[in-house]
Amino acid sequence: MKIVSKSAKETKNFAKKLAKEALKIHGTVVISLEGDLGAGKTTFTQGFAEGLGIKEKIQSPTFVILKIYDIPKSKKNLIHVDAYRLQTKDFKVLGWKEFIKNPQNIILVEWGNKIKNILPKNTIRIIFKHDTKNSRKITIKE
Repeated sequence: MKIVSKSAKETKNFAKKLAKEALKIHGTVVISLEGDLGAGKTTFTQGFAEGLGIKEKIQSPTFVILKIYDIPKSKKNLIHVDAYRLQTKDFKVLGWKEFIKNPQNIILVEWGNKIKNILPKNTIRIIFKHDTKNSRKITIKE
């Protein structure tokens, strides 16, 4: 599936819809956000969190590496990871295997392409690319 987003609002609205679908899935959900710097990965995450009902301000966890949010009206968690500065071995320290085995987790990994060798086989890949000055191409691969 490919879409073109012409604004941050469109990207967020698309992410909200996807979040509602992710909540329906039984089992761990892992989504790898990949692509150009500034192409919409964090904007997507903000909309996704809104779609889950999370009220906290969502920022890229570039320096804290990982943030965990409780999803309201659910027993699930949103785990937001930024893999930009990490290597695969760093994820062992974070408890990655436990995160991906927990069926209560929805995991968004910014720069997931950097750790693709440890992502589960059923990871949903969302690739962001600058299209024009004001639009982005968003491609979903399952």
